[in-house]
Amino acid sequence: MFKDKIVLITGGSRGIGKATALEFGKLYAKVLIVYKNNDIEADRVVNEIISCGGGAEKFKADLSDENQIKNLIEEILRKYPKIDILVNNAGVVYDREFEEITYEEALQVFKTNALAPLFLSQMIAPLMIKNGYGKIINVSSTSGMYDFNPGTADYAMSKLALQSLTKDLSMKYAPIINVNAVAPGWVNTDMNKDLPVSFVEEETKKFHMKRWAEPKEIADAIIFLASDKASYITGHVLVADGGHC
Repeated sequence: MFKDKIVLITGGSRGIGKATALEFGKLYAKVLIVYKNNDIEADRVVNEIISCGGGAEKFKADLSDENQIKNLIEEILRKYPKIDILVNNAGVVYDREFEEITYEEALQVFKTNALAPLFLSQMIAPLMIKNGYGKIINVSSTSGMYDFNPGTADYAMSKLALQSLTKDLSMKYAPIINVNAVAPGWVNTDMNKDLPVSFVEEETKKFHMKRWAEPKEIADAIIFLASDKASYITGHVLVADGGHC
């Protein structure tokens, strides 16, 4: 399905990003994984994709840093002539009391979750336009849509900003580039593994499916939006939350 397609995935060494990278790899895409810290996990993802017959390469960058974003794209474009699919998945969240939110942490959240997708899209979309093909998928969240927690207000705001960006870019780059978002509910990722059992149980009751999503299930939604089966879908936020009560 994605043979000869080059896919750039941010936050690709773990969680939803890792699952998405592996699924694209299985479909014979060339997967470019952007990660911040964990060299070992990034290597594991690359090796697993290659073992499945796909192609992969890792790129290390802190997406809250404007210069590192620019350097990342310059490095990639020195090696690859195009980027067909961009998955803006990298995200940061700090879970604490509302009164403990700091300016610096909130700024880090916005830079990573909203500004990085904006500027990555700004740099990559013109290449897609030039090549006559492109897909941009932003990984948002149901946080702030109906799932509210004052301690993660900055995170929710950043994810809602990402949905707004999705609408704006879908307008600007149609009809050549499809721009959509996936908004997961709770997902079984490393980011959520240390949550209190009582909290997990209470949240699980809110979903018709009575369980949290697995990363691959969100990856499957991303794969769909990146595929030709979603050729007439743009500016859409696909909620993948197991049916919220």
